[in-house]
Amino acid sequence: MRAVLCKTLGEPEGLVVEDVPSPTPATGEVKIAVHAAGLNFGDILIVQGKYQEKPELPFTPGMELSGTVTALGKGVEHLAMGDTVIAMTGTGAFAEDVVTDADWVLKVPASVDLRAAAAFPVAYGTSHLALEHRADLHQGEVLLVLGASGGVGLTAVEIGKAMGATVIACASSPEKLQVAAKYGADHGIDYSHENIRDRVKELTGGADVVYDPVGGDVFQQALSSINWEGRLIVIGFASGTIQKIPSNYVLLKNCSVMGVLWGAYRRRDPEPMRTSLATLIDWLTEGKITPHISHELPLEKAGEALRLMMDRESTGKVVLTIGR
Repeated sequence: MRAVLCKTLGEPEGLVVEDVPSPTPATGEVKIAVHAAGLNFGDILIVQGKYQEKPELPFTPGMELSGTVTALGKGVEHLAMGDTVIAMTGTGAFAEDVVTDADWVLKVPASVDLRAAAAFPVAYGTSHLALEHRADLHQGEVLLVLGASGGVGLTAVEIGKAMGATVIACASSPEKLQVAAKYGADHGIDYSHENIRDRVKELTGGADVVYDPVGGDVFQQALSSINWEGRLIVIGFASGTIQKIPSNYVLLKNCSVMGVLWGAYRRRDPEPMRTSLATLIDWLTEGKITPHISHELPLEKAGEALRLMMDRESTGKVVLTIGR
């Protein structure tokens, strides 16, 4: 089978595609013929050696996929041969065949577009868990989303709207704000030339929940726009800068700053993650959420696909199409 290999840490252009032996599932594992794999910012960090988890070289990147079950290890009872599934793999998804822990392989209806399914688990899972489980977003509250046209930001816009919030999208261009508007954003702020705090005050008076996958300079502006007893969720640092939190703002606004490391729930507290994913699969099946895929590339162009994300030339998700 063909698989993307990272043999040396560095830029995504260093990734290669080679023929490797097809794996066999062990006890508690399942083998999947991959149809498509979604790309995430974490894939870039893993390839660069900057992620919190550092797999041994050489390894195959890829955190999420969709496909069809082709073999079952002993003890796997909730899946059957031929099932259409999504899987959260951590690494390994950029390949024609994948063996992974069956506990994190979930069935989806055959009617679901497998490209959309591959673009679904990590980004939507992160945003739903952050907004519902951590921030306790309520209907009628104001949600401010930074990086609103990106892989996780756009899902936060869509999920926030589905939960009944008034959504303010922040992005770096009018074109990106147009994408966010299509997914339900009530207002848009172009932070390449608008002040986030001033515009939020003008639009709604303040934000009850701030969703921040960007970090850096915009964090300070967003924090200063938050309402009394507001909640700011730290998702990541796509800007490349890890900001310092001015604790006087936290005190004066009596607000909370909380982190959401979605993948850690898999090890430390899996039940909220499972409940969230079950809800999201229902929403996907019902058409309540629809992943936005701006680019689809073949397996051989994995490095190019990651570069699109790094250079912020994509919106929503980028997907590798792999199915044979």
